[in-house]
Amino acid sequence: MKIRDRYIAKTLLTYTIVVLVVWLSIYSFFNFLTELNSVGQGAYTILSAFKYVLLHLPEVAYNQASPIILLGCVLGMGHLATTSQLLIFRVSGDSIIRITVTTLKNALIFVLIIIAVGEFLAPTFSNFGENSRSSALGKNSASINQDGFWIRDGDNFINVRKNIDGKLFSGITVIEVNSSKIERVSKSENAIFDGNSLDMSDSEIFTIDDSGFFENISLKERNSYNKIVSFDQDLIDSLEKEPKDLSTWTLIKKIKFLSENKLRSGVFEVELYSRLVKPVTLIAMILLAMLFIFGSTRDVSLGRKIFFGVALGLSFEMLSRIASSMALSLNFNPLISAILPPLVFIFISIILLIQKSMRS
Repeated sequence: MKIRDRYIAKTLLTYTIVVLVVWLSIYSFFNFLTELNSVGQGAYTILSAFKYVLLHLPEVAYNQASPIILLGCVLGMGHLATTSQLLIFRVSGDSIIRITVTTLKNALIFVLIIIAVGEFLAPTFSNFGENSRSSALGKNSASINQDGFWIRDGDNFINVRKNIDGKLFSGITVIEVNSSKIERVSKSENAIFDGNSLDMSDSEIFTIDDSGFFENISLKERNSYNKIVSFDQDLIDSLEKEPKDLSTWTLIKKIKFLSENKLRSGVFEVELYSRLVKPVTLIAMILLAMLFIFGSTRDVSLGRKIFFGVALGLSFEMLSRIASSMALSLNFNPLISAILPPLVFIFISIILLIQKSMRS
């Protein structure tokens, strides 16, 4: 890597870190003010509120990665432009395309780091923060996760009246279907889920036999009945969360499970593909902003051009999210809806940057 490339990378990294610190500080300040309303309840103290806000910072950094990196790159390149350093680079032989590629390369390295933090650290820290907050407020996971659910497992249907903590269920009914006919219904007041099977205690098993002229229903009572299932603990835990709160790996497993059971998975596919194309979207946003930075400054000040570049980049991200969401209502392919807009803007931006490079 040339000295100039290292210098550009250092400048971009410095401005991106500054934006990240300011962004997280603003979030922490307002979130901390919100948490102060709960201070004094139970054992929830100011220190508990501060710890809760601090543990959510990796999640905030991950969710806001695109605007943070966009602002860092644009402000960094804007600094180089206002101090005429970009002009010196171009006079010494660096083209607009080369400088843009260097900017994108450093931005993608940073976004990969943020993605790693978001996928591996953020879920652990956020869950620990939520559990600590609930414990300090005198609540527990049982009081939070009391809602029941229906879930389809192959041709069978399972109803849980109360989901205590993701592993202990209360009021469970398993309806086993064979050839579109109900073959067996198992009921239990309590069941333990170990990630592979349901261990139902004090079960009542109703077996339906319709081979004769009349349907024959027999009842058996068992102290324990074990039912093998195809879903796992991650899927059960995801029932209480929004798609945006799930890890990418959990999203993939949930989409696979829903598809295999012929259930709708569109909302999860939209979230998954939006994450997967985030680097592509970021490239499109930076290319749009670079058009303003390398534009002529005769009519409009560079500061105003940077402002318009950032506004255009953020507006483009919003439009990309709207396009992905519209896939649900219009039955478009979620992957195409997520990746097509940034690819179109990347193509247009590259053409315009090449034209500017040739004219300069």
